[in-house]
Amino acid sequence: MIKGTSLHQEDSNPFHDPILYRQLVGRLLYLTDTRPGLSFAIQQLSQFMASPTINHYKAMTRVLIYIKGTVGQGLLYLGSSTLQIKGFSDSDWASCPDTRRSISAYCMYLGDSLVSWKCKKQNTVSRSFSEAEYRALAIASCEIQ
Repeated sequence: MIKGTSLHQEDSNPFHDPILYRQLVGRLLYLTDTRPGLSFAIQQLSQFMASPTINHYKAMTRVLIYIKGTVGQGLLYLGSSTLQIKGFSDSDWASCPDTRRSISAYCMYLGDSLVSWKCKKQNTVSRSFSEAEYRALAIASCEIQ
């Protein structure tokens, strides 16, 4: 997706075939198991499965073009990696223009191999950037435990 792209519920005309949109998003969701870099974009696209618009479909075609150009990329798990757990978290305060909820993300590494990741809208509206970051950190802490 283009950096700074903000998708809205009613940002253009409705897409003519919502079933096709749902099928494509469903297939992309399975791809995030080996391509965690796509998680955020696919999370954004999956919010609009009930009533997709033409702009949502255009954003999805950009993701599909990216996937086509990066077929050989994915996760690599090395057997010689150390058994050290590392975790990272981040949030984007009030980034959803429709609900004003923040988006949290985390990734967990075992040695140099990515073993767990998630990108999801927070359940509640955060009042500040710090609160959104603390919520993301709490979610990541639960995952690492």
